[in-house]
Amino acid sequence: MSSRRTIPAWLLVFTLTAAACTTQPTRGPVQVAASPDQPATTPAAAETPLPNKPETLKFAVLGDFGSGSRGQIDTGAEMARVHKRFPFEFVITVGDNIYGSGRDFTPRFEIPYKALLDAKVKFYAALGNHDSPPQQINYELFNMGGKRYYTMNPSRQSAKFFALDTTCLNPEQLEWIEKELAGSREDWKIPHFHHPRYSSGERHGSQESIRKALEPLFLKYNVSVVFTGHDHFYERTKPQQGIVYFVVGSGGQLRRGNIASRSALTEKGFDTDYAFLVAEIDGDDMYFNAISRTGAVIDSGKITRRK
Repeated sequence: MSSRRTIPAWLLVFTLTAAACTTQPTRGPVQVAASPDQPATTPAAAETPLPNKPETLKFAVLGDFGSGSRGQIDTGAEMARVHKRFPFEFVITVGDNIYGSGRDFTPRFEIPYKALLDAKVKFYAALGNHDSPPQQINYELFNMGGKRYYTMNPSRQSAKFFALDTTCLNPEQLEWIEKELAGSREDWKIPHFHHPRYSSGERHGSQESIRKALEPLFLKYNVSVVFTGHDHFYERTKPQQGIVYFVVGSGGQLRRGNIASRSALTEKGFDTDYAFLVAEIDGDDMYFNAISRTGAVIDSGKITRRK
């Protein structure tokens, strides 16, 4: 393989025109749920019990959360309750971690997740279009090590996590992710980033440029599952060429009724309340529960990794 990949013209246009590679977050009105103080009444789905074994890898996924809203606070409290019976080691984020100035870490992060932070749960952040890279990549509790994109190896199971910055998906980052995927010997290679390659969102939806840039690499190096955000709801897609894509974008922002009802992508969708996801890797299987702020399990299942 040559040391530098040939970058298609469409990607160069995408990279150069995106507001993206500046150091400033996207500005604009922050979207919040209508009547955010009133959680939706949602019956619990038939739960697929997680193994919850002592030596399995347990983690949570959270996205589009740093709003300081009542919905975020309620969801953070539910995450802490779940942690007591399902002790996930860390949380990966899929961007839009701090809305606003980018410096409001106390009201928009430290207070809503105080119980988890006190329990030594680590957060590993990926950047979104509303995030401020200079502040966040150096914020100790986001564990980014001063980098806009990076990898993380947990202590258990054969897994590696790849945090990407899809707001600035330039040629250098594409070369980096291909090198990292090619060199990974872990069974589970798990990318997490902001803009969804597949989404049924009427506001944003599937990001075609992201798909063209990353999908060939994910297929080539046996990625089995991808976590994204940006659309403010929860969605699990039907497998796309064997890969399952999640949108976990309603940790603190909610866009009610935004999943297109006629979408052919959706395996399970939930756009009536805030939500997060917990997962457990046990050998070749990943179990997951998506949970609303009221504690309802709104999706659950098992994914067997591609080989």
